[in-house]
Amino acid sequence: MRDFLLQLTAIRRAANLISDGVMSDARARHLINSLQPSAVGEQRGVLPVGLTLVGVCGAALLAVLASRAAEPLVLTLMAGLATVGVFFLCALASRHIRFGRASGEGELLRGVVDADDAGIVVTDIAGRMVTYNTAFAALAGINALGEINSVETLLAGDASGSEALFRLTRAVERGQVAAEELAVEARRLRITVRRIDDGGLRLWRLDDVTVERQRQGDALHVLETHLEQFASAPVGLMTVDRDGQLIGANDRLATWLGYPEPARLRDLKLSDLIADGGAHLVTSLAANAEQPLHRVDIDLICENGRRWPASLLITLVAERISVAVIERVEEEIGGDALSAAQPRFSRFFQSAPFGIAAVDADGRIISANAAFARLLLDGTAQRGGSLLDLLGKADPEITRKVGSALDAAREGKANIAPFDITLGAKGKELNRKIYTSSLARGAGGREAAILYVIDVTEAKALEQKVAQSQKMEAVGTLAGGIAHDFNNVLTAIIGFSDLLLQTHKPGNNSHAQILSIKSSANRAAGLVRQLLAFSRRQTMQPKVLQTGDLLTDWSMLVNRLLGEKIELKIVSVRDLWLIKADPSELERIIINLAVNARDAMLPKGGRLTIRTRNISERDSQKLQGQGVARGEYVLIEVEDSGCGMTPEVMAKIFDPFFTTKAVGKGTGLGLASVYGIVQQTGGYIFPESTPGEGTTFRLYLPRHELEADEVAEPSPAAKKPRPRDLTGTGRVLLVEDEEAVRRFAVAALKSKGYEVLQAGDGVEAIEVMEACDYKVDLVVSDVIMPEMDGPTLMKELRKTDPKLKFIFVSGYPDDAFKNSLDPEADFTFLPKPYNLAELAAKVKEQIEA
Repeated sequence: MRDFLLQLTAIRRAANLISDGVMSDARARHLINSLQPSAVGEQRGVLPVGLTLVGVCGAALLAVLASRAAEPLVLTLMAGLATVGVFFLCALASRHIRFGRASGEGELLRGVVDADDAGIVVTDIAGRMVTYNTAFAALAGINALGEINSVETLLAGDASGSEALFRLTRAVERGQVAAEELAVEARRLRITVRRIDDGGLRLWRLDDVTVERQRQGDALHVLETHLEQFASAPVGLMTVDRDGQLIGANDRLATWLGYPEPARLRDLKLSDLIADGGAHLVTSLAANAEQPLHRVDIDLICENGRRWPASLLITLVAERISVAVIERVEEEIGGDALSAAQPRFSRFFQSAPFGIAAVDADGRIISANAAFARLLLDGTAQRGGSLLDLLGKADPEITRKVGSALDAAREGKANIAPFDITLGAKGKELNRKIYTSSLARGAGGREAAILYVIDVTEAKALEQKVAQSQKMEAVGTLAGGIAHDFNNVLTAIIGFSDLLLQTHKPGNNSHAQILSIKSSANRAAGLVRQLLAFSRRQTMQPKVLQTGDLLTDWSMLVNRLLGEKIELKIVSVRDLWLIKADPSELERIIINLAVNARDAMLPKGGRLTIRTRNISERDSQKLQGQGVARGEYVLIEVEDSGCGMTPEVMAKIFDPFFTTKAVGKGTGLGLASVYGIVQQTGGYIFPESTPGEGTTFRLYLPRHELEADEVAEPSPAAKKPRPRDLTGTGRVLLVEDEEAVRRFAVAALKSKGYEVLQAGDGVEAIEVMEACDYKVDLVVSDVIMPEMDGPTLMKELRKTDPKLKFIFVSGYPDDAFKNSLDPEADFTFLPKPYNLAELAAKVKEQIEA
């Protein structure tokens, strides 16, 4: 009866889970029918009692119906029973109803689970037990209330168990499969937990590994005992597994290497004891079944970091590598010079930082050093192995190159040209340069050629970076050279368009044409700005920014660009660090990436997700392999669910003028300018894409710590709108060598109420200032001018009036002339091209300051 009540309890829990929405009906039915069929059997045990009660009740009912008054009721009851009987016979004939014992998959599954030696229990999301097998009941035990102990009760006995339970619970909440091994009372348990459905059910498995661990400990004790027996032997002994982990060592080896006790060696790997990649050579030689015993002269590493010359005898016994270490005595040259030179050569051969291998006429490896094995893709440079098989399996082209070099070596040719090979997968290429030297015929021995392998992966990467840098420098020089003159032309076009729009109102026939002229000029100005951004010569106006606030303000603009078929999701953490960047350029980055993502998701549509979070200095160390300097960063991720990019496209996306869009749909400068802006800001950008799955761009912008006189720039939504009244009063000296630009600027400032003096260069400007007795409120000057440039002009004029206000205008970035000025010099910069409103606003801001 107790087991029957336990089964009913489990069924009731499953019913509660169904009502709470935690478990689906089908899932619960399967669980109840498969793991709890014994409940049915218990109910069969009470079947005779039930039949007796039914018989008694039936006799009482017949006594009542025997009266004459109940005749209509009896007829009605008989008709109903006849109808039920007909339906029952039809269901029985069609096999919808069958008699027999309830058995099948449920009982089989229950039997399998109960037969398992491991304890198995299923719990719900709150930790309540849903079902368990016999082994778990035996492991967990029964508490004072007569109930089976839960997993929490079993593990909460000490601090280590509670910590393990916390880690397991957290892992399974994240959807992971987790395992822990710990001591529970007198047993050693390995506990594994996993989620088994979306409703939150957890499957716990408890394996008793006490005997297994005891067996391992006994084996280790036996090994240590054997090693202790050889402690006084004149050789060092150590045992290593196939992964290079030391299992044990004797006292002699520990003494030679400077370790106080052999037990400390068990915490080390073979690579910690053998210099210059020799650990891989040892494991590779041990795996060579053709030769049971190998000898190699190589240097070991002592505890203090010094080299110790040794000869190793290597063999494989019962899946473990046994190594006997003999001290190698270095003799001075003299007497038997050949015998003294042989171990010395072997030492140099094995310690060389580049790969060396001798091959025979058939291309088989006769001998190879540790570096040669390490520099191959799989490191299996064993004696007797085919060089063509080792190097040629990655690419048929490698087979051809190696074969040609070996043919030349067999023919005894000198000066065989070296060649490069590339190993590894796309994006993780390993570049090697191979030199081949043929041996003279008749020299004796089986060697036909010597191969030298050098790792040139970093050199190739550096070459690519230098080439990319030179390309960017060339484009930057070109862009900077044309920017000044081109921006002068655009300033005149945009400026005169603004002046015409003041006199040609929207009702005028020429208004739309003038707007088209201005729009085209602004597009041309944008192209110049992209070129300068790519070459990192863009004029930057950095401010201290809160990235999260900016993204919130830009969300409406980005939504309009994406359209209705694409969902925008912004995920920003709280307490995001500050950065220092140009807000307009940062906005240009986000818009460019959003537009590219939109084009990749149309016409099907999708989701664009923008995430932000802080990257600590510790986390940044994981990115050092990608060239990221150690420090603190703010990460901006722009992820789309579009068509993705192939590796070939990914390699070119930051190249100028490269685009996958149709002709006329893109300039190929968008991502190139994004790359330049990020670099100029001091950050990093990395793309990641999978064809058919989408693309993610990760921007790492350096964290900025506020200085004493700095404040964070308010978000655009919090800023007050710029006043529309741009009129003002005062005397302004305009110095500009481009006549068209000067005429526009003079007309623009006069239209806003200023008195304007003008000059064509710096020398003329000094004459104008002397003529007006230096009574000028503001000087607006170009930077690059003949005879006297703008910075020189400012120095000369401030000798007379140190507080004279200056605005520099130029098509070059302000960094181009800042170095020629005093670091404390006070001035304002207005980049070209500018329009009427920008010029008037900047002048009014400075005069009223």
